[in-house]
Amino acid sequence: MYPILFQFGSFHIYAYGFFIVAGLVTAVVFVGLKIRKSNIGISFENVVDLFFYTVLSALIGSRILFVLINFDVYRQHPMKIFKIWEGGLVFYGGLVLAVIVAFWYMKWHRLPIWKVADLISPLIALGLFFGRIGCFLAGCCYGKETSLPWGVVFKNPDSLARLNVPLHPTQLYDAANGLAIFFFLNWMERRKTFDGQIFWLFLFLYSITRFFIEIFRGDPRGFLFGDFLSTSQGIGILLAILSIFVLFYMKKQSRR
Repeated sequence: MYPILFQFGSFHIYAYGFFIVAGLVTAVVFVGLKIRKSNIGISFENVVDLFFYTVLSALIGSRILFVLINFDVYRQHPMKIFKIWEGGLVFYGGLVLAVIVAFWYMKWHRLPIWKVADLISPLIALGLFFGRIGCFLAGCCYGKETSLPWGVVFKNPDSLARLNVPLHPTQLYDAANGLAIFFFLNWMERRKTFDGQIFWLFLFLYSITRFFIEIFRGDPRGFLFGDFLSTSQGIGILLAILSIFVLFYMKKQSRR
């Protein structure tokens, strides 16, 4: 598609980086509006700091996992590791590190962990929407070859996707998935019965839906048990099981 959105002489604005930044700005605006309406006892400054550390750790974690999965490529070209604006992040790598850092920050500042987690979970889904649009334009995370009428043909030589063959637009599948989860979680926020429910619902929903989207992925992304499961599918299964267990446990505790 369009890996480079704008070019001014030798200065390039990459589509992937642009949409990542757009997602972050949108998320900060949304969280500011949500804090005004809520009474969870957290300041906007706290949330901005939390966002900074969480986003930074998410970028680092997702890049680390992507590099590990594609280690042979980056071993030959180590400087490419730092070219994050060109694409190449694995969501689950960022999620794991971001959750660890976020929980540490909230514990350190004595913030209501599950209330804050519920507050920002829909925004993670919204960030996924923006990020996957950037993926689509950059050509990363592309799908398998398809004969379906909505197959997308990438022709730009700078694209990271396979060129000149119709492919499943898996980036758009995941973008639509993130947007749908965002709206659903916002709807659920007014109906939740215990703190933490929105966060674990997000993990469960994304893990399940991502598992099926992975079936149509065609990019090299690492596999488990031979070619039986992709790395993301394996992680997704574990997170889905954990999410179900915690949701039932927390619901039981809330009734007590």
